[in-house]
Amino acid sequence: MIRPAEVANLITQLAKSRERISDLIFTPGRPLQVAADGKLHPVKLPYFPLTELTPFQTEVLALALIGREKRLLRDLLRTGSADFSYHLPDGTRFRVNVFSRQGTYAIVMRKLASRPPRIKELGLPKACYLMAQEKSGIILVTGATGQGKTTTLAAILEEINHSEPLHIVTLEDPVEYLHRPAKATFNQRELGKDFDTFANGLRAALRQAPHVILVGEIRDRDTMEVALSAAETGHLVFSTMHTVGAGNTINRILGFFTVEEERQVRMRLADTVRWIVGQKLVPRKDGGRVAIFDILFNNIRAKETIIKGEDENRTFYDIISKGSPYHMQTFDQHLLSLYEQGVIEEEVALAYCTRRDVVGRGIDLIKSKRGEKTSELEDENLTIEIEDRRRW
Repeated sequence: MIRPAEVANLITQLAKSRERISDLIFTPGRPLQVAADGKLHPVKLPYFPLTELTPFQTEVLALALIGREKRLLRDLLRTGSADFSYHLPDGTRFRVNVFSRQGTYAIVMRKLASRPPRIKELGLPKACYLMAQEKSGIILVTGATGQGKTTTLAAILEEINHSEPLHIVTLEDPVEYLHRPAKATFNQRELGKDFDTFANGLRAALRQAPHVILVGEIRDRDTMEVALSAAETGHLVFSTMHTVGAGNTINRILGFFTVEEERQVRMRLADTVRWIVGQKLVPRKDGGRVAIFDILFNNIRAKETIIKGEDENRTFYDIISKGSPYHMQTFDQHLLSLYEQGVIEEEVALAYCTRRDVVGRGIDLIKSKRGEKTSELEDENLTIEIEDRRRW
């Protein structure tokens, strides 16, 4: 059995092996690996001569990380995965996921920041300051795993922490950022240690006199139902969902309920949703990644669309693209802004856009202003025009 000090030394060395490391990855049949700037990199350590991990090594390491936590072992055996936190003697913290795959175990360790970030430090949109000023309702940050949703929410909560003397209860899986009280009072609770399900934890939170509640993720009908009730009774609820775009988020929520309940749920969402934020991380021109945002504010047009649904004459994309006075923006608008600033390459803007025609035209317009060559299609049209003139 590997000793705790040996585990700590291994993880310390991996965490220091490159700059901007986000994850440590242990997979049988592969070398020791770290993720940095969205890509995997193998790591060779002097005292670890093997070119690839064996199933036995990853299993021993997984058990050493889990330690004597019987609950985590039960989770691993029953569901095939276990989530928990791990910290080094120097205070560096990780979010750990141990999971089974084809009869063996693998491990992913997400490196966590030592302190909660601030909105200004991250360069988040101004809308995030407005979200921190909301008094009630639901604010959802959506996107795939690993796109920085938790970090964005931590920055918004930290803004509240430095602005108002409020009681903030968080329900997390696991706790990632430890908030030190400034003006606010925090009670941070961890799934499995402090409560059994998000729905039950949220019900309990309503009896803990909170002003603000953070729910790590809305995964099911029960959690969504309690979150709606909390918002309706004057609480400000933050959470995440694994969706992309405001329309998909609304449809995902409706999918938790029956067809007969849809009308009522739409009305409740129209009354309680304040903001829906989509988030992605894209490659920067100078290395690393930058976050892009799709931001919907629930104004009159958005409220109507939530109630009646989207159609060919009324879409969330159109509402957001024309909503700059309300600090709204589409992914495409943010990508074009970053391209114009020289933060990202043209290829990145086109690869991560929602509507290629919109971004393509936007890029051509930016190039035209710079006096640069625009799209190949424009060149082809010019060539055809010249040839036609020669024939005459």
